[in-house]
Amino acid sequence: MLVPAQAARLISQVSNETIEITSSFDGERMNFFGSIVPDAGAEEKFVAGPFHVVVVVLGPTQNRVARQKTRNFGIWINTGQVEFSNFPSYFQVLSSGRLADITDITTLTTNYILPEAHTLVANSGDWWKSAIFGRQLVRLMTEEGLFGVQENGVNFLADNFYSARLTLPSNAPPGPYLALTYVFRDGEIIARKSEGFAVRKIGFERFLALSAVQQPLLYGLVCVVLALFTGWLGGVIFKR
Repeated sequence: MLVPAQAARLISQVSNETIEITSSFDGERMNFFGSIVPDAGAEEKFVAGPFHVVVVVLGPTQNRVARQKTRNFGIWINTGQVEFSNFPSYFQVLSSGRLADITDITTLTTNYILPEAHTLVANSGDWWKSAIFGRQLVRLMTEEGLFGVQENGVNFLADNFYSARLTLPSNAPPGPYLALTYVFRDGEIIARKSEGFAVRKIGFERFLALSAVQQPLLYGLVCVVLALFTGWLGGVIFKR
C-alpha cells in the first residue's frame, strides 16, 4: 500500500529587505530562516522529515557575452564569443548537505539550482562551444566572488526549523535580488517559496551610477573634474 506524501508549505523570511551601498560598504551579512509546516487544510499538525533545504540567491539578470581571446602576432584579440540570455550577475547556493545527496542532477538543472544550468540558455547553435564558454564564465564569476555553492550553508535548529547565513560581497551588483528556497524530502521538492530584496546605491555613489546611464555627458564631466582635482591635490602634497 502506498502512503500519500504529506503536503507541506514553507514559512520563511529574509533578514534584510534593502541593502544600501555607500563608499564604505564592505559587504553585508544576511540571514534566511523558516519553518516547514503542513499545507493549509491538512489534518496533520506537523510534517515528518527528514528534510533538506536549498536556498538559491539570484542577483539582477542580464544578457552576458563570454569572449575568448587569443594572441595573434603578439596582439590579444577576440576570436570567439557566446551570448547567454538572462544570466544572473550574482548567484549563490546554500544547502543543508551535498547537492548530489539531496536530489538528482535533472532536478537540480531544471530548477536552475546549479550555476551551470544558467549557461544552457545561450544564443548559439553550437552547444559544445556554449558549454565550454559557459563553464569558463562560471569560473570567472566564481573567482570574483559573485558565484558560489556552500553545501553546509543551511543548518537545522529543530526538525522543522532551519536558518542560513550569507555575506554579500562588497562588489555585489545593485538591483533586485531573489531568494528561492526549496524543501526536499526523499529527493523530491515538497515546498518552495521566493522572496525578494534589493541592493541599491545611495549618496554620491548613486549619483555617479545614475549619471553614467541617464546623463553620460554630465558623468564624463564629473570624472574629468575629479581627475583634475586629484592631480592638482597630489601635486600640492608632494611639493610640501
